[in-house]
Amino acid sequence: MEARAQAKMVRISSRKVKLVIDLIRGKKVGEALAILRLTPRAASPIVEKVLLSAVANADHNYNMDQETLYIKEVYVGEGPTLKRFRPRAQGRATQILKRTSHITVVVAEKE
Repeated sequence: MEARAQAKMVRISSRKVKLVIDLIRGKKVGEALAILRLTPRAASPIVEKVLLSAVANADHNYNMDQETLYIKEVYVGEGPTLKRFRPRAQGRATQILKRTSHITVVVAEKE
């Protein structure tokens, strides 16, 4: 039995999120939350919020014990890119890519 949570269209690059989710993959939920709270990266609070949502889903929907939960899967995919333009010298314009991410966390009970 497993529970999942997703955050879609998060306005942060998936490369930045990957650095954070690699720290918590396979760990117990309590340990992962401690790591996320002490990691000084912009993606840490976002991943923490998704993890807490997955834990709440496991507790509410499947009556799983929160003490035995671990992170079975955590991954991030690219979302749609917002394209913006910035004025440059001599009347030119350059494109700015504002990237988004889809973050997924799956938790399961340790056997």
